[in-house]
Order: sequence, then C-alpha cells, then structure tokens
Amino acid sequence: MLKLCRRTWLAALLLSILPALSMAQFGVSISVNQAPPELPVYEQPPIPGEGYLWSPGYWYWDGDAQDYFWVPGTWVQAPQPGLLWTPGYWGYTDGAYRWNPGYWGPQVGFYGGVDYGHGYGGEGYEGGYWQGGRLFYNTAVVNVGTTHITNVYVKNVTVNNVTVNWVSFNGGSGGIQARPTAAQQAYSRETHVPPTAAQQSHVTAARSNPALQAKANHGNPSIAATAKPGDLSHGVIAARGAPAHPETVPPHAAAAPHPAVTEHGGTPRNEGPTTHAASPPPAEHPTTGPLAPRPAPNPRERPGPTEQRAPIENHSAVSENPALSAHPATAHPPAAPARPPAPARPPAPARPPAPEHPEPR
Repeated sequence: MLKLCRRTWLAALLLSILPALSMAQFGVSISVNQAPPELPVYEQPPIPGEGYLWSPGYWYWDGDAQDYFWVPGTWVQAPQPGLLWTPGYWGYTDGAYRWNPGYWGPQVGFYGGVDYGHGYGGEGYEGGYWQGGRLFYNTAVVNVGTTHITNVYVKNVTVNNVTVNWVSFNGGSGGIQARPTAAQQAYSRETHVPPTAAQQSHVTAARSNPALQAKANHGNPSIAATAKPGDLSHGVIAARGAPAHPETVPPHAAAAPHPAVTEHGGTPRNEGPTTHAASPPPAEHPTTGPLAPRPAPNPRERPGPTEQRAPIENHSAVSENPALSAHPATAHPPAAPARPPAPARPPAPARPPAPEHPEPR
C-alpha cells in the first residue's frame, strides 16, 4: 500500500512538471516544415529596475494552432548572479526548421547569428556585464528611462553588416549562414540553467493570445515587447515595421543652403518650377519661385557697332522658354531694318579743273 502511494505521488508529480518542462523549451525537440516569419521591429521598454536582463522576442511554434506565434521581448531577472541569457533560435537541418532552446550561462553562446537587436546583434551581448555581483548596463543599448540606476556605462556598438535584414532562422535557403566559433562550441558543452518560471509563464501567456499568432498579425504583432514577463497589458510596445527611410531629418539639414529639399533622406522635392540640382539656373532667376521680370533695357546701353545680335526669332532664350515671350520687357529689341540704297545721282556738268587740295573729311 505504501509503495502504491509512492507511485501515485510520483506519477502526480511527474504530470505536474511535464507542462513546465514542455514550456521551458529545454530538451524538447520541435521540428517544423515552414520557415518562421521575419523579426518585427520594435522599441525596447524602459528597464523596470536593477538586476533585470533583456530577453529578446522570438517566433515560437504552436502545434495545436499549426502556426507561429510571437513571444514578446521582455525584461527578466537572472536565476542567480553572474548568469547571462543566450536566446534560442531556429536552425534549418535535415529538411526542417528545428528549435534550439535558449539557456542561462556564464557566457553568451551561439544563437544562430540572428540579429535580435537591443544588444543581441548576432554574436554575444553588448547590453551589459556582471561585476562584483552587480549588473552594469550599457546605456548606448539599454533603455534605462527614468529608472534610477547608477552602475551604467556607455559603449557604442558598431554594426559591421551593412545589409540590414530581419531573418529569424539560421541555415537553409534565405537563412543566416553563421557558424559557431570554437569558443561558442565550448560554451554549448557547459552546464546550463533552463529558462526561469517567469519566462515559462511568459510563453504561456503569449500562446494563449490569438493576436500574437502570425496568421492574425501578419508579422507585426501589436504586443511586440513588454516591461515584465507574463504581463501583456502594462508597458506594452507595438511593432512598428521596418522603415524604408529615416523618419526625421537632422536639424542642421534644414538650415544648410541647397537648391532642393529632401524628404525622408531620399527623393528631392523641388521648391520652384525652375529648380534643377544638376544645372542651377542663372542668377537673375530665383530658385524657389516663378521667373522674375527682367528690367527694361537702357537705350544708352545699346550694342556697339562691332557687336552682332541675332534676330529675335532665333534667340534661344525666347524660343525655348515661353514664359519669357509673355513679357515684352524681357525680350531684346529687334534689329533695325536695313536702309535701302540711295538713288544714283546724275553726273555733274564738267567744270574747269580746280587747284589740287585735300578733300575735306
């Protein structure tokens, strides 16, 4: 009877921890035939307090719904000081996409080269480090907000990959072709700590929210990040998509003199009908408005006898620009018509020869 009670108790205990083990994504093999969607773009909510580490969002698979669902990025506390979070990732092997679960460890291991953002640029973590049992945060990456944290520093992160993409899996066609280094392979053989209970409940809450399924949000979930795990109502950040151009123009760009104004860092927007960035117009025509009338010519500034001017019908400025022909003041005066030759005079009667003298001029 005692043995039966022990068996019953062990069976009940096993059944109680099986859901937690499955949700822990630790040691559970998941294989899917379709690739996960691209990673959405979102802002990081402010850190809720000291001792929290960022766990980036990712796509996970719901076998019941036969669809991917988004697990929002969130702030979590390490299970013990000195541990860092290595995110999980999807890897394409043997004709299927398999999930490699995340884990806690003294170093950040290989996570497929996936650029999760917010310090996880594909290799390592640039958001902070442990020292003396305390976390020091890189404010160039971590959104401290108004939270009072004194153990901070600034280290700018350089992104060497100029081709920005939001691919969420490693290997296969269209996947990230990163491979683990020798050091990362050594990290993978170390003793790891599985996701915490708060992380497990966070996945459970995301799975139960239909709006987080890929078929419903089309890759842009309305809950892309949260301030704390499991809370999908407070401190929620929505996905904003990947902008094709910068959203703002630097203040100094507006003050710089330039014949054209650019919008969103791209296509030039002409301010006037005669503005051309490649070949600027003559100085007498403004670059940001209609053509100004040319002053009337001064009669005392007529061309000299050695200057030749083409007739008006051949003047390129008038024939090419109808706006000039609409203003008579802007046209050049027509050339005077040629005088007819004077009629021949009758010969004068013969006179007696006069004394030679120079002819007057």
